[in-house]
Amino acid sequence: MSLRIDLNADLGEGFGVWRMGEDEALLARITSANVACGFHASDPVTMARTVRAAARLGVAVGAHPGYPDLVGFGRRDLEMSPEEAEAAVIYQIGALRAFCEAEGVPLHHVKPHGAMYNRAARDRRLAEAIARAVRRVDPRLILYAQPGGELARAGEEAGLRVALEAFADRAYLPDGRLQPRSQPGAVFHDPEEVAERALSIVRDGRIASVTGEEVELRAETLCLHGDNPEAIRLAEAVRRRLEAAGVEIAPVRA
Repeated sequence: MSLRIDLNADLGEGFGVWRMGEDEALLARITSANVACGFHASDPVTMARTVRAAARLGVAVGAHPGYPDLVGFGRRDLEMSPEEAEAAVIYQIGALRAFCEAEGVPLHHVKPHGAMYNRAARDRRLAEAIARAVRRVDPRLILYAQPGGELARAGEEAGLRVALEAFADRAYLPDGRLQPRSQPGAVFHDPEEVAERALSIVRDGRIASVTGEEVELRAETLCLHGDNPEAIRLAEAVRRRLEAAGVEIAPVRA
């Protein structure tokens, strides 16, 4: 059986005159983009430019909703009721969907951002709120989620197409959770090391945790963080290593 993987990245995370990452260069090396929707980062012009660039390069566009936390870049865990979280996610998906329609491209998926994404992996009520929001907007949208977490389960129970996601440039704990960014060594920067980790996930369905123990990690999509200073080199190395191993690089199928 041939191997296939999607390469995604979080993009459009600048704000006003402030820019984060090299979105155009990264778009040329990935197959799906998670575009910030204005709550944790981005603004209308940045959203429009990012969607337009993705459309030009044939990259699948996804909404990247997060907590309303521009100052903390959506990485602070905020308390929101399920009703508030559901409405916030619907609002953000709707905003990005409008830009997709303006550019004549379909909205492909939804991937929560930062603290919202991490909390939804363990918080059933938040996970259900996000899944409901996605389904209410469009049940055909694909939900990106971590393997074995509450968000993946809630998405499946809501009847959504769930694409399991792994992170080649992030460290994993022995229980399969991501090591918090606040801890040393949580993010990998060496392109060859990240490429080898990506191949291990795609080919073997496992990866070494911070303790050296192997963690089972099957995924359909790999995230490469656009805010990583080595993002372009990492994406090039990962793609080169996977393609050399005969892996097909393509967006997640609906």
